[in-house]
Amino acid sequence: MRAGLTRRVAVALGAALVLSGPAAAQDKKVLKAVMHSGLRITDPIITTAYIARNHGYMIYDTLFATDERFEIKPQMVKDFSVSDDKLTYTFTLRDGLKFHDGAPVTAEDCVASLQRWGKRDGMGQKLMEYTASLKAADDKTFTLTLKQPYGLVLASLGKPSSNVPFIMPKRIAETPADRNVPEEIGSGPFRFVKGEFQPGLKVVYEKNPDYVPRAEPPSWLAGGKIAKLDRVEWINIPDYQTAVNALINGEIDYIEQPPHDFLDILKGAKGVVINNYNPLGFSGMVRMNWLNPPFDNPKIRQAVLHAVNQQDYLDAQIGNPDYMQPCLAMFVCGTPNATDAGAPMKPDLARAKQLLKEGGYDGRPVVIMQPTDLAIVAPLGPVTAQALRAIGMKVDLQSMDWQTLVGRRAKQDPVDQGGWNIFHTTWVNADMLNPIANVGVNAKGKVGGWFGWAEDAEIEKLRDAYARETDPAKQKAIAADVQKRAYDVGTYFPTGQYTSPLAVRSTLKGILQGPAPVFWNIEKQ
Repeated sequence: MRAGLTRRVAVALGAALVLSGPAAAQDKKVLKAVMHSGLRITDPIITTAYIARNHGYMIYDTLFATDERFEIKPQMVKDFSVSDDKLTYTFTLRDGLKFHDGAPVTAEDCVASLQRWGKRDGMGQKLMEYTASLKAADDKTFTLTLKQPYGLVLASLGKPSSNVPFIMPKRIAETPADRNVPEEIGSGPFRFVKGEFQPGLKVVYEKNPDYVPRAEPPSWLAGGKIAKLDRVEWINIPDYQTAVNALINGEIDYIEQPPHDFLDILKGAKGVVINNYNPLGFSGMVRMNWLNPPFDNPKIRQAVLHAVNQQDYLDAQIGNPDYMQPCLAMFVCGTPNATDAGAPMKPDLARAKQLLKEGGYDGRPVVIMQPTDLAIVAPLGPVTAQALRAIGMKVDLQSMDWQTLVGRRAKQDPVDQGGWNIFHTTWVNADMLNPIANVGVNAKGKVGGWFGWAEDAEIEKLRDAYARETDPAKQKAIAADVQKRAYDVGTYFPTGQYTSPLAVRSTLKGILQGPAPVFWNIEKQ
């Protein structure tokens, strides 16, 4: 790879971005990556945004992790035990765990980190509802005691995607759960280089020489995390044509989400490889805000569900049948909880118009937040806008970058005070497999709910029943009831499933499969 980017790429990035860092870094093994978005929010607990999750996997570690067989394996934990009555879990940490500031990782750090995560994450919230106590026994041992047996303890601690229960120093984990952490200090295989951080533009990570990996081979997000690169740079190139040209020319090494209409070009390019690192795939989502009119009215939410069409979303977003699949199952097609229960099987515009009339729609514009810089999400907003206009709704499609949207979607304010009505997002399917993990069916409302703040006591009762149940057949039946109710009340609409491969230079070896792109085990040859 050339030491500097070409002039065209340099112009796209701005002069500050092309600096590779200290002169000493020129001799290191450096990987330059274009991720799906720029990083601004560096706290992977206060947001479900995947760029923050990806950042989390760079610098933090987890107590448990999910492997390629969907089994939960110890990561920072050396060993653990469960009492005969299934109420007390005792965890002991591995030797050699150390934060990037040199402090040892202690049980108190783990307790504080889990408590903070448990205030934000859907699975974490449910686990904490069943928790009687969570406390350190000594520097390396802590216990979790339940109020009653709960079958998802390890699945919660080892969940692979947003929000991941990353472990932070206690002093940082004590940051209020709705505020970004003041420092980026973890114990993971890479360290955050604060002095080179340019929010939204460039992030730099360096190998953590003190990291002690597990002895097992890497598998998905479990096993040994061996950093084979000295330095990883995430460089934001908003124009994908420029990014693709840079990859083909060898000026960057890695594009996380190349638009699907570039894949044929990239497949034919010398020195470029397409890597489907996440064959389980992704799903899209239309999310309505229950707090603001008109979607505080269930009939108008139902009108939207009858107006939209999955195939329209997939054609606009992906366009290639090799990479897309219509799927109305909220818990992912081809998995144990897959069902069509409650789903509107095809658009019904007449019914949608009737529901608008019954709901008393007053003609107010619907504010749809539209990210223009995130290629995989950008096509969804116009599809929804067209569908709503077709049934007589007014639409205000407001363009912004993804990180602005991520900040604004957290606002519970009225629309005229910076609030919103609809946004779209996408999820790795590993986040959607059951009613506890899938935040789209979290119905806790303003306190404990996810953005959009759906609130429904019946759904929450069903989610509790799912969490307590251990029989897979009975869990599947409960999941079907959750989905049926979620469609009935309009928590969200799934826009379909798809795969989104990486595009990388052929010199990169060791890219791991999994629900999140990780940079350990990768080497440049």
